[in-house]
Amino acid sequence: MKNNIRVERAIKDITQAGLAEQVGVTRQTIHSIESNKYIPSTVLALKIARVFGKPVEEIFSLEENDQ
Repeated sequence: MKNNIRVERAIKDITQAGLAEQVGVTRQTIHSIESNKYIPSTVLALKIARVFGKPVEEIFSLEENDQ
């Protein structure tokens, strides 16, 4: 799964720590998601999408090797 959280954060000028606070996780969790080392739960993905005011599909997408 890939995501464009880093891009969306830059557009809204939100730090990893700021995003983490808004969705109730640690900055390290946001870093791990951005680095594709951690796949967020559905609830967390929806919370992140809500912060950016976009559908979850515009923030997260499946890659070819995801099944």
